[in-house]
Amino acid sequence: MPMIVKNIVKENRYYDSATLMLLTSKIGKQLVSTKNVAVMMATDMNKDLMEASKLLTDDGRAAGANDLVFAIRAESEEAVDKVLEMATEELNKKAAHMKKESSDVVKTVEEAISQCPDASIAVVSLPGKFAAREVKKLLMADRHVLLFSDNVTLEEEKNLKDLALERGLLMMGPDCGTAVINGVGLGFANQVKRGNIGIVAASGTGLQEVMCQISNRGGGISQAFGTGGRDVKEAIGGRMMLSCLELLENDDHTDVIVIVSKPPAPSVLDKIASYLRGRNKTVVACFLGSEKKEEADVPWLEAATLEEAARMALQLSGTGDSTSHEPDPEIVSSMAAQKNLLQPQQKYIRGLYCGGTLAYEAMLMIREHTKKVYSNIAMTEDEKIGGAQNSREHTILDLGDDEFTVGKPHPMIEPSLREERLLMEAADPETALILTDVEIGYGSNENPAAVLAEEVAKAQKMLQEQNRHVIFAAAICGTYEDFQNYDAQKQILEKQGILVAESNAQAVKLALSAVISEEKEKRV
Repeated sequence: MPMIVKNIVKENRYYDSATLMLLTSKIGKQLVSTKNVAVMMATDMNKDLMEASKLLTDDGRAAGANDLVFAIRAESEEAVDKVLEMATEELNKKAAHMKKESSDVVKTVEEAISQCPDASIAVVSLPGKFAAREVKKLLMADRHVLLFSDNVTLEEEKNLKDLALERGLLMMGPDCGTAVINGVGLGFANQVKRGNIGIVAASGTGLQEVMCQISNRGGGISQAFGTGGRDVKEAIGGRMMLSCLELLENDDHTDVIVIVSKPPAPSVLDKIASYLRGRNKTVVACFLGSEKKEEADVPWLEAATLEEAARMALQLSGTGDSTSHEPDPEIVSSMAAQKNLLQPQQKYIRGLYCGGTLAYEAMLMIREHTKKVYSNIAMTEDEKIGGAQNSREHTILDLGDDEFTVGKPHPMIEPSLREERLLMEAADPETALILTDVEIGYGSNENPAAVLAEEVAKAQKMLQEQNRHVIFAAAICGTYEDFQNYDAQKQILEKQGILVAESNAQAVKLALSAVISEEKEKRV
């Protein structure tokens, strides 16, 4: 049946991007796929996105930047009208709520500062082209900043961080999604125990995984700072990384420091080493993907995985359980039984990750056992694979990467965006195991395990009809205190037959055990 595309334009009707992305996801479920709907402000960039998705009509093209566009593809006018009615109702509810709470709504930085004079930290989430201007105002008003926005230029980032340092302030970001300051979580954060381990990370889910492992094992966090991933690049020079290290070094409540990052630029690594030499506190560094150095060459202890970084920090801090946990015998037994159900051509792991650093860690760990791992965040060009391409051999995808999330909520907010790819991987006759992550905590989906279990159930039904089997394994990144209830999330996954590991590193090792004996291409 041919599909129709319809655009409805609401003139001078502004809603923030987070509201519209969540609405797009919600009404997309009514249309089978989010590919069939877009609810966006009619900026030039958004119209380009709708045009590329074949969702834009002449009505949408004529809309201005201050107009709201509903773009819908469906089988009939009736279906379009039904979805439009639902979308309008949702936005009217939002508008009514905003009107009711209008006394608490501020529209400028100046109003926010006036209304909250005692607030010392501001979280900024604006389109990148506007973010730097507003962050500068906050820094000039002596407020620390967590800058969630991306698409901020390197020059703007450098200038903002220089201004922050001049004024003795934090400027965490851009593209910084996680921090815990004085026990308060910012962005995608978790409810962690307080303690004597401080963390500074140029990595969002990397920071979450380490602090969750520490908290779940009985340790605690003094402070956890995010810097934004580009901070350790040559152009930024580790400005905020070094500042945060100094804060932790001088913090009476911090005894052990953990650094988490992809490999910093050589010059930045030299700056970090130079600063840490001769300092009093022990430092554990997890520079994922870096070559291990002799201990005499660096003033830190090196960890190969995020879990290992947490265990080392616990041991050094004298708190919690720092032992290396073996997988649950039941999981090992289940893996062995399921492995026997695989067909000879099922040789490969397919990773579908919401967390970028967890995807990167998985890619590195699998790469130790095979010549190549294909990915949209691959380390080499010949291993690079686009999100629209079919997987090849071992493939790990970061579903939070820009190519998947433009115009859509991040998969940590809406993990159902993984469903289409999961079904595609399950249908591939070479897939042996599908490896996933579940993030809980502030900002994340309220019940991500149920979303994943529903997706896996659909895949299992398809596989049963084809008389085939695929193994599903996952790790939960979260703490026992997070509001989604860690144990309940784990039970939902296990009930669906998903093998659940205690950490991402353990999940990867579990996945490798399913294919390693079949691996034909060992690293040479």
